[in-house]
Amino acid sequence: MQEAARQVRNAQRLTELYPWFAERQLAVIQELQAAGLRPRIQDAWRSSEDQLKAFNSGHSKLKFGFHNVTGKTGKKESLAVDLLDDNSPLKPSSAYVLRVTAVAEMHGLTTGARWGLPSNLANALDAAIAIQAWKAPVKVGWDPIHIEPANFTPEQAAEGARPDDL
Repeated sequence: MQEAARQVRNAQRLTELYPWFAERQLAVIQELQAAGLRPRIQDAWRSSEDQLKAFNSGHSKLKFGFHNVTGKTGKKESLAVDLLDDNSPLKPSSAYVLRVTAVAEMHGLTTGARWGLPSNLANALDAAIAIQAWKAPVKVGWDPIHIEPANFTPEQAAEGARPDDL
């Protein structure tokens, strides 16, 4: 994607996010860009119909997830993004995943980089992040570029709570 189009896309997708999450996601994007990466928000808010398609196709394990969050008036308030590497959108490198995970965690967010990994592989990922070994040959979980709030659940969001309420 051309650079100007990537920036426009990111700006538009940020408007689909709950403000607390949007601020943190913008900081993640800016830090990754400062490191020379080109992060692109592929998905932010997702309709219930699109979420069901993702569930039925095996791309999600949830029928309602952070991508589906709306406010009381129906305003899009997604609490999740899928942050592709615009230089390698179909297969992010482990270096990209490690950086995204590290930066997200500095902002109170988490990624799917550990999802489905046995503890020894998750520990290896943690060790690589701890020493900033961005090119370490680690295995990553099944949705490594998905970013969402840490220590918060889709069930809490569905009930109307937000991460900054806690």
